[in-house]
Order: sequence, then structure tokens, then C-alpha cells
Amino acid sequence: MNDNTPPSSPTRRRLLMATPLVLAGATGVAFWRMLSGMSHGSFDPHDIHAPVLDKPVPDFTLPDQPPSQGFGAADLRALKMPVLVNYFASWCIPCVAEMPTLNVLKAQVPIWGIAYKDKPEHALGFVERAGNPYARIAADRDGLAAIDWGVSGVPETFLIGPGGIIRWHTAAPITEELIRTTILPLVDRLKQ
Repeated sequence: MNDNTPPSSPTRRRLLMATPLVLAGATGVAFWRMLSGMSHGSFDPHDIHAPVLDKPVPDFTLPDQPPSQGFGAADLRALKMPVLVNYFASWCIPCVAEMPTLNVLKAQVPIWGIAYKDKPEHALGFVERAGNPYARIAADRDGLAAIDWGVSGVPETFLIGPGGIIRWHTAAPITEELIRTTILPLVDRLKQ
């Protein structure tokens, strides 16, 4: 058998064998730093550091999602009072879990919904079953508007201040504690 392949050098073989060990070590260090940050309260997995904060809502116009009418950036920029914009989907389990809380919250601040990558009949069935906390609902069927908002998944909620400025954002489901400690104090400040 005539093999014309040159013999590999021992150094190259050692480097190739060490590569997985180095990658595993780097992953371990990153995981340890994340866990260390969590134990000290400095790591929040829902904190996104959204680049849209304190900026105007992105340009968009979305169609109606029954049982309501759609909306766009012009509608949000015309607001004189704060409103929450909540991205949701019928297939999203955390969205189902947050609906009772949103139904209570709607008495204190208007909530506008955006059905994310959902079939119209599924989104309609979802709000009919869970109760409809939304004053208006738009449909982002292809998810393109969500990209401009910086949405990484559902549910995500934005507090929009007067003039259509994004003042707060979370990628976590809305809870009673979040309403009490964060949302309502911000809404009260924006109303002044």
C-alpha cells in the first residue's frame, strides 16, 4: 500500500487533542461566572439591555387582529398617557400564565397587544378563552415588526410613554410583584 500522505507532526496532534479541553474549560468558566453573578444578584436572565429604551417606537403599521383594530407607530406617538404594549402568542405557555395578571392590570393602565407569529383564529381563540386585557390588538404574523422592537421571544412587554417613547421593557411574564414594584411607579411618573 503506497500512502503519499505526510506523517502528521506530534505538535499538531497535541493541539488538535487539546482543543476540546480548552473549549470545555472556557465554557465552564463562563458558566461559573454566570452562577456567581446570580448568587450576588447581579445576573438577571430576563434583563435584555434593549437598545430601544428611551427611543421612539420603531416605524411600523400592523393590521387588525380580531376582535380589535390594529395599530402602528403613529398611534403610539400620538398618545398623551402611558400604555403597555404586550407581545403575545396563543402557543406561548408564559403568555397564558400572565393573562390573569394582565386582566387585572388593564384597569390601571391601557394595554395594547401584538399577536406574534400567530394564526388569526388561534390568537382570537386565545383572548376569548383567557379574557381580553387589550384595548387594541394588532397582528405581527411574519414577526418583522418584532425585529425592529428588539423582541427575542414572547411574552415581551414595553411601557410606552407620551409621544411614543419606549420607557421600559421586560422579556419576563408580567407578575403582581412586577406591577407593584416597577410598572405602576413608572406609569405614575409618566402621567405627571
